[in-house]
Amino acid sequence: MKKDTKAPKFALGEEGLFDARSLGTPRMILLGVQHMFAMFGATVLVPALTGLSVSSTLLFAGLGTLLFHLLSKGKVPAFLGSSFAFLAGYWAIAPNKEPELLPYACLGVACAGLLYVILAALIRSFGAKKVMRFFPPIVTGPIIIAIGLTLSQSAINNCSTNWWIALVAIAVVIVCNIWGKGMIKIIPILLGIIASYLIAAVTGNVDFTAVREAAWIGVPFTGSQTVFSIFKNPDVSLIITAIVTIMPIALATMVEHIGDVCAISSTTGKNYIADPGLHRTMLGDGLATTLASLFGAPANTTYGENTGVLALSKVFDPRVIRIAAYFAILFSFCPKFAAIITAMPQATIGGVSLVLYGMISAVGVRNIVENKVDFTRSRNVIIAALILVLAIGVNFSTAGAISFTIGSVTISLTGLAVAAIVGILLNAVLPGNDYVFNTDDTEQKYGTYKV
Repeated sequence: MKKDTKAPKFALGEEGLFDARSLGTPRMILLGVQHMFAMFGATVLVPALTGLSVSSTLLFAGLGTLLFHLLSKGKVPAFLGSSFAFLAGYWAIAPNKEPELLPYACLGVACAGLLYVILAALIRSFGAKKVMRFFPPIVTGPIIIAIGLTLSQSAINNCSTNWWIALVAIAVVIVCNIWGKGMIKIIPILLGIIASYLIAAVTGNVDFTAVREAAWIGVPFTGSQTVFSIFKNPDVSLIITAIVTIMPIALATMVEHIGDVCAISSTTGKNYIADPGLHRTMLGDGLATTLASLFGAPANTTYGENTGVLALSKVFDPRVIRIAAYFAILFSFCPKFAAIITAMPQATIGGVSLVLYGMISAVGVRNIVENKVDFTRSRNVIIAALILVLAIGVNFSTAGAISFTIGSVTISLTGLAVAAIVGILLNAVLPGNDYVFNTDDTEQKYGTYKV
């Protein structure tokens, strides 16, 4: 593709670029590869922890992303990867990664995805303004901050496996982003991964045994891994238990979705909640989760890692995200590629994650600052304080979650889920909620506070 000579000159990495075609096809492909690598470490970690198929995870992360873009009119630069929020649900049903129990857990997650569809319908019927009154920046901002901070433990733990390798990734990302020119400035994550991986390989810190043994071409999943397999001889009691146990988790992930869309909006300066509409993004996320779960892949969610890449690269074109989705689908049929990425040192993943997770929290701070949240008001201080303390405190507590029993079913809520619910309730109950959501798509903010 020839570069449009009439297009305005663009200083890479300095301001937002919404049409990456002016960069040319090779650069767009590189940007897409960077987004795929950014999501890969966290996306494949969920199947590694739960026993689900890595290849199936890649396939439906790609297909789910494309479905999301189709339903959101191709306007939102979001990638859908594996959701960590449902880990407790998988472990509750299949605590030892039992392959015969995982389809039941996937059925529960598939039903949870349908709750997104219901909420999307409510937003479509009553309007985003009424719904968003319950999710103002004083709620979503601290939640976004908490998302990055609660993920920080995994980044530090990964870095701790070899700090020197992690520091190589961090240093390359910083140097390329601050002092890099041209294309170097907008692919710092990819370059950080490559440099750190190479150093690790040269110094003997990578085991390539699984890579040598893996096949070049393979099927991403088998019939026994899908939800449909359980209906040959269904355990009705286990079906009910899985659905009742896992569906409530969607209450937290739906709030997380709103926070992620707000983060993407804040990063790009476009109000995606107004256009294409929160109901469309919610619908896309929910259906992608249901589709993935039916075929034995983890629940999908809009990925903060890729929001971090957007913030670093300043390239906001959704076409680049779709390129990453195509690559994810392509490589899902290559077990050898999955083995190469799986062999990536934890320290390399930790190094780039350290930067990306920090960027997520920074975007949350930006969300609060740009919307001029007034922290001289006690209600705002209380809401933000409880969200942050609960999200981080519960996450790093001994139990790691708050559990309660309904009948014979035990439900566990993560710190983020508890914080989100408390934040929403306090904002609704405490007097002085003067936030007004702005549906004017010419505005870059999500709304205004009364003066």
